[in-house]
Amino acid sequence: MLSRVKHGRKTPARSRLVGNSLLIAAVLLSPGVADEHNVFVIRCVDRDTGRGIPLVELRSTTNVVYMSDSAGVVAIEDPALMNRQVYFHVFSHGYEKDPDGFGYRGKRLQVKPGTTVTVPLKRQNVAERLYRTTGAGIYRDSVIAGLKTPIKKTLLNASVTGQDSVQAAQFKDRIYWFWGDTNRLRYPLGQFNTSGATSRLASQGGLPPDKGIDFTYFADDQSFSRPMFSREPGVLIWIHGLAKVQDKEGNERLVTHYTRRESLAKQLSHGIASYDANTNQFELTKELPESELLYPRGHAFHYQSEGTEYIYFADPYPALRVPATYEAFLDPSQYEAYTPLRPRSKTVEVAALERNPEGRLRYAWKRATAPVGQQTLHQWVSDGKVAAEDNHFRTVDVSTGETIVLQRGSVRWNPYRQRWIMIANQVGGSSFLGEVWYSESIVPKGPYSKAVKVVSHRDYSFYNVTQHPFFDSTDGQKIYFEGTYSKMFSGTKTPTPWYDYNQIMYRLDLTDVRLETAQTP
Repeated sequence: MLSRVKHGRKTPARSRLVGNSLLIAAVLLSPGVADEHNVFVIRCVDRDTGRGIPLVELRSTTNVVYMSDSAGVVAIEDPALMNRQVYFHVFSHGYEKDPDGFGYRGKRLQVKPGTTVTVPLKRQNVAERLYRTTGAGIYRDSVIAGLKTPIKKTLLNASVTGQDSVQAAQFKDRIYWFWGDTNRLRYPLGQFNTSGATSRLASQGGLPPDKGIDFTYFADDQSFSRPMFSREPGVLIWIHGLAKVQDKEGNERLVTHYTRRESLAKQLSHGIASYDANTNQFELTKELPESELLYPRGHAFHYQSEGTEYIYFADPYPALRVPATYEAFLDPSQYEAYTPLRPRSKTVEVAALERNPEGRLRYAWKRATAPVGQQTLHQWVSDGKVAAEDNHFRTVDVSTGETIVLQRGSVRWNPYRQRWIMIANQVGGSSFLGEVWYSESIVPKGPYSKAVKVVSHRDYSFYNVTQHPFFDSTDGQKIYFEGTYSKMFSGTKTPTPWYDYNQIMYRLDLTDVRLETAQTP
């Protein structure tokens, strides 16, 4: 029978498993009780704030990797390391350890049971990484070390180990959260028909956003995160453009665009779905033809223009809108694109561009007219077919003047800046889909002409980012955004333990002087 040495004696494996289960249970019931005889604790912290840093990799000279949890804690129980000096290479996206004389960035530590050491790191990112919101083992090492944790489900919630791309909205007295594909512990394939959960606002008994989020998942009879649509095995169902609207009777409704897919490349059907509070599922309300030009996409926000309240959709630029009613949301004829094409142009081509008498492109809100994406306009500029100054969706890096091609993001009003703020991730860059940019405008449609990089992930993707305005604090001085941390699309072959294919929350302090260069006139 397998065994290990513990306090100088061998413990049978079965007894050890039972003992560990009781220990973890005791820790969960009585936080703060540490197993001080066996655990060596490393706290990775921001050297300026003292806050723990999630996602710090400590690698020994034998290439054993330890990852810090959402509190920045690493708990080591390895008997091969105990009571020895051990050098750990230290790496963390956007944080850095000063190099030694040979250029190594790390720290030699005396690994001793029952002791704690602190490893401070310098933050290069403008935004600070706060915690992982989804997946297993969010506070795993803190639990092993017997430390207090802020959230209720510290190790596993609804058996979720991974979740992709969040859509969120404040609806009635809760925040509603929806994700795409969801992974589980008990099998490599998970659930692909959209997952959901709710949480409370801090003002109504929920956690402050700098501490974490306590999700209450919609779960099945096996306590796994269940589909938010009627289950369709073999079919992917994703949502975009989640919004809160009122119907003609004055009822508040939660609506979204859905897409049923065979794969990332092949769509089976799409349309509008409505959330049913009785079943706690989305119902397919209206199917749209494949040829439909205008429908919700990206992340939604409300804005009143010329006496009409609209829902704008940022993807990442707000180039689509619809009157903010349930009936209009279902009616593609009421959608308008902010586009330079001639009215009612169905195809995106240079010949269909509308110009004013001076030869400049004429952008306007137009119904039944195709939108023109930023990447298309960027290509036309590169090909010399459109002047750079005619690209309304052009954003440049303020430090280099180079054009940034953006993938996905969100736009929100910020009361502190008195500006509309766009948070979006970049196509390309030093890590493909891994870099996040901040830009602002005095009007929601833009332009968002100047941007500052606020987050970078080395050789890793961080895509489909979105800001959560319901978390804004100190009158908008501090904002919160998250995205999907994944090796997908990055070219990286080795996934980060615990963190891969999950959501990570960041906080951005808008008083940071590095953001001033993104200000609009």
